[in-house]
Amino acid sequence: MVQNSAPCQKNYHFQISPLLSKLGLQLYLRVFLSNKVVENQVKTYITYNKGRDWRLLQAPTTDLQGNKVYCEQPYCSLHLHLHVSENPYTSGNIVSKDSAPGIIIASGVVGPELTNTNVSVFITSDAGNTWREVFQEEYSVFFLNQGGSLVAIRHTPLPIRHIWLSFDEGRNWDKYSFTFSPLYVDGVLGEPGEDTLIMTIFGHFSHRSEWQLVKIDFRSIFQQRCTSEDYLTWQLHNEGEVCIMGMKRIFQNLKANVRCVKARDQYISQMSDSCPCTEADFECDYGFERQTDGSCTPAFWFVPSATSRDCITGDSFLNTTGYRRALSNNCTEGSLLKYSPRRQKCPSQPPRGLQLFTSEGTLVATLGRNVTFLVFLEEGLGSTTSITVDFGDGTAISYVNISSIDDGVKHIYSKVGIYQVSATASNNLGLDRVILYLHVSCQLEQVQLSAPSVVVKNKAVNLTTVLRPSTVGTVTYYWWFDNKTEPVVTLDGAISFTFSKEGSHTVTVQASVGSTVHQDQMRVAVYDYFRSHVLAFSSNLDELNPGVSEWREDIGRVVKSCMVTGISEDQLLVTVLPGLPTTAEIFIVPEKRARDRATDEKWLSQVLLSALNQDLIQFTLRPGVQVNVYATRLSPAPLVDSSDSGHSGTAVIMLVSVVLMGLAVFVIYKFKRKIPGMNTYTAEQPDKEQEVIPTVTSIAVPNPEGDKLTSLEHVDVQLDSKSRGICVYFYLEVTGFAQISTFLS
Repeated sequence: MVQNSAPCQKNYHFQISPLLSKLGLQLYLRVFLSNKVVENQVKTYITYNKGRDWRLLQAPTTDLQGNKVYCEQPYCSLHLHLHVSENPYTSGNIVSKDSAPGIIIASGVVGPELTNTNVSVFITSDAGNTWREVFQEEYSVFFLNQGGSLVAIRHTPLPIRHIWLSFDEGRNWDKYSFTFSPLYVDGVLGEPGEDTLIMTIFGHFSHRSEWQLVKIDFRSIFQQRCTSEDYLTWQLHNEGEVCIMGMKRIFQNLKANVRCVKARDQYISQMSDSCPCTEADFECDYGFERQTDGSCTPAFWFVPSATSRDCITGDSFLNTTGYRRALSNNCTEGSLLKYSPRRQKCPSQPPRGLQLFTSEGTLVATLGRNVTFLVFLEEGLGSTTSITVDFGDGTAISYVNISSIDDGVKHIYSKVGIYQVSATASNNLGLDRVILYLHVSCQLEQVQLSAPSVVVKNKAVNLTTVLRPSTVGTVTYYWWFDNKTEPVVTLDGAISFTFSKEGSHTVTVQASVGSTVHQDQMRVAVYDYFRSHVLAFSSNLDELNPGVSEWREDIGRVVKSCMVTGISEDQLLVTVLPGLPTTAEIFIVPEKRARDRATDEKWLSQVLLSALNQDLIQFTLRPGVQVNVYATRLSPAPLVDSSDSGHSGTAVIMLVSVVLMGLAVFVIYKFKRKIPGMNTYTAEQPDKEQEVIPTVTSIAVPNPEGDKLTSLEHVDVQLDSKSRGICVYFYLEVTGFAQISTFLS
């Protein structure tokens, strides 16, 4: 019986593909198995009427040793691995054969759900009604003799030398040796033709050896050809119900332990007979749902009368009963008329259930683009019902038949806004009307946040936004302050906010229009008090202003660098404001290390304002372009100080100190030859008059041209109109004594 053939060539390679997992396996064109997830558990179900009704698989009553199995549905049932092999040389987890009707072999488990542990092999001979356990390990099972016999090979990575053979549909198995040395089995080949009795097993004796082919000829086991006396009949049923899909089916299978060769024309002999129609032969029609009592009722979204809306008065139509006969069902008469559609006359009724919506399913549209409105009438005679659509912008259109606008009504809006769109359906019996509100907007390109760069703690500050383009429709604003996760939502582009802590704060705003969102962000410095002045520029700067925040930040840094030297950078802030003409604001804030000396800020404010009023500050924007910086003549009060009263005494002391220091300078200057190392900080230019900065106080500065003292209060400064590129710097000592130096570029 066993024949060993020559080993295969080494370069001949078989690639074994992984198993393909399928949701359902069709058996005999009538029975389906499927795995379904129920409450996070995978369970196996079976149906005999193409999915109308599903039920769990009944577990075997006993195990392989004959012990009783206690398994009660729905808490326990049989669950199968429905993996069908793509490789023709291996068996999957479940197999069946058309020539062996009713026989299904599958790997699975008994329990509450499908698992990959404690897997056994189960078999059914009656198309899934009852199951038996045949192996408590995983085996590959193959059909022999057109399903008349079964061959099993243990599914293991270890070498084997035995196969099992059954002639009674897996109830008993005989063990046979197919090789003298254990073989690592890689696959099984069947000879062409379903009536063959020859099987080939291929594998290798070791991981280093060449492949071996073992051909097994089973013809010596079978004694003769099968006759009609070797068969018995069995009837397909579903838990005792023999009418399945409107038919009774009787099949023929070999008797147990009969060893005869099946003829090709005997393997699927059957008899069929039709059954009278019952409710079980019908499924729910479109728009209907099956209830717990088995009846079909309309779904919540379905209006049965809508089927007659295109019906013409005087005609008739087929009205559904909620049921339809399942596809491929062959039942006859019986309850066929009870569940079949009935012919009725077309009703005459007023319009009802009018619906209006856009083709996109949204209430947002874009300016200048086509908007398609869809109109649907649930009840009413469509052929005699007129429809009027008012677009809300003074335009309306009417149709005499609703069927003429099945493709929708198109319209283009020319202005942004919120429009009330309505549709009215009317006939001689009544009317119906529906309204929707459409938001028409244009594409938002940019949002720009505007806020003071420096604000006073615990005082409300106004934050505003500018949109580009300015009119875009309905805008929703989202405001974030610092790192707060929840934004403040407004429909207005302005908001008032109070900062309660000193320091640097981040303000972020997002503008949302339709599906477009744009964002801008800026930082706001918060202090207990500060001083500020509004700055203006010569008109030539406006011609070069691109209107972008990066440019304004660069100009602010340039202006700041021309104004401060010897002063902490944290004490002087410059912000260039958006818009034309170009303006800026300079802020003088308390120094971090001297927060209690407000006089310093007031002194510096007066000096800077005096210099700005004299038009002494200039900068070079690019070669040949000089820009003057000066204080605006009509500016708001420059002082924003919450602590003036607390520092008034200090201001008086500082003013007296300045006068005393002026006298000291006079004395020192008279005796400067006796005190080496003492110098003045007034720079000179050849062929030009000396340039100084007037201040509001009387600071005595030595005149380099003589020994006379010149008071800055009485100096009439004459500016050379030809001088350009001047940056004036100020140096203030904490003692109150000021030395002013002018540097010419």
